[in-house]
Amino acid sequence: MVVSLHPVVKNGRAVKASYRCAECGHEVAKWVGRCPECQAWGTVEERGVSRSALARVVAGAPSAPARPIGEVDIESARARKTGVAELDRVLGGGLVPGAVVLLAGEPGVGKSTLLLEVAYQWAVKGSVPSLYITGEESAGQVRLRAERTGNIHGQMYLAAESDLSAVLGQVEAVNPGVLIVDSVQTMSSPEVDGTPGGVTQVRAVTAGLVALAKERGLPIVLVGHVTKDGSVAGPRVLEHLVDVVLQFEGDRHSSLRLVRGIKNRFGAADEVGCFELRDDGIVGVPDPSGLFLNRRDQDVTGTAVTVVVEGKRPMLGEVQALVTPTNLPSPRRAVSGLDSARVAMALAVLEKRGRMALHNKDVFTATVGGMKLTEPAVDLAVALAVASAATDQPLPHDLVVVGEVGLSGELRRVNGVGRRLTEAARLGYTKALVPPDAGPLPPETRALVAHDLFEALQLLKLKK
Repeated sequence: MVVSLHPVVKNGRAVKASYRCAECGHEVAKWVGRCPECQAWGTVEERGVSRSALARVVAGAPSAPARPIGEVDIESARARKTGVAELDRVLGGGLVPGAVVLLAGEPGVGKSTLLLEVAYQWAVKGSVPSLYITGEESAGQVRLRAERTGNIHGQMYLAAESDLSAVLGQVEAVNPGVLIVDSVQTMSSPEVDGTPGGVTQVRAVTAGLVALAKERGLPIVLVGHVTKDGSVAGPRVLEHLVDVVLQFEGDRHSSLRLVRGIKNRFGAADEVGCFELRDDGIVGVPDPSGLFLNRRDQDVTGTAVTVVVEGKRPMLGEVQALVTPTNLPSPRRAVSGLDSARVAMALAVLEKRGRMALHNKDVFTATVGGMKLTEPAVDLAVALAVASAATDQPLPHDLVVVGEVGLSGELRRVNGVGRRLTEAARLGYTKALVPPDAGPLPPETRALVAHDLFEALQLLKLKK
């Protein structure tokens, strides 16, 4: 890239050169090869601003007079339910008129299936139609999927378009109550150079759809692609332009799907919705704890049940461990569904503070049902599952364990212990191993309190 060091003159006026990152929009005074904000390479572009142009800015007529905030009408901004309860939970009650929602996820995870359900439920209400724009498939392909999942209604409108101006024309013709665009990376604007899916096109298309949503009070749901590391593909400014960013997660080998809120201007940004993907469509799972447990009447070695909090929802999860002797100089450490760094820490503390020899054994740890447990409250469950597998002593089948394990072996309190144990008691777990000062607990729960990991092992008789 050639960067001019001389001032640019345009219409007889000096223009001060500035530079903006195409990824995140960060501005710098001079060109650099790497954006200092998002650390992306080769995304800083030159743009000019005329100082005299800034000086000519004068006050203009406002679009609407300012009013006291208490007099602003909020009825027009009330969230409207989509008909999909688990999605409404993550959105904070439903779709707000004029809101732009970005739903991102890996290919094949079920994004289109979920949004077809949203379009169908919106159409069933019968007041206004829903419009589904597909840019990745033909209208016939989407029609086949809708027939398989039973999402066909007279108020559902479908069009295959990849041009932004054509999309706007479809909106004018149908006048829908909700617009779904699948996906934003396949759309292009004729007013902007670049290929569909490029930084410039994605930014221009999103800006145009956001303007449409605010002008008409039309809620719009955009489908977004993800990169190899799971983040939203495209420029970071894409996430800044929209009102809500949702991440659709799921394991290809499991029917469980999670919709996780990342950004939400109208509600909590840490909520999670649970779905089950079936042959005939996708359904919400209001009580997902049963998906992550193997309920047994007998005690089994190498398993421990814990309670995690996803958003505001407590869910039970099961940690399994297998410990086997090995002759290899470097024993294997395999992890599935857990944070490998925290598992390694728990094993080190178990060996050092719990006085349990693991240096000559392979250790395999996993979760049940494809659940991902990364919360620090899972530390104690991991340590006790490994200890149970190593000593061949099972934990009680009606016991849940909750707590964070420190490097010195101490057990630390986690947030919401009472709420977690209330959910566990509802599912029949009457015993709980918790750190000290856990707060008020459910009356039906018998609490076992341990100050450190060694004491916890002694309480559960996991010491040989």
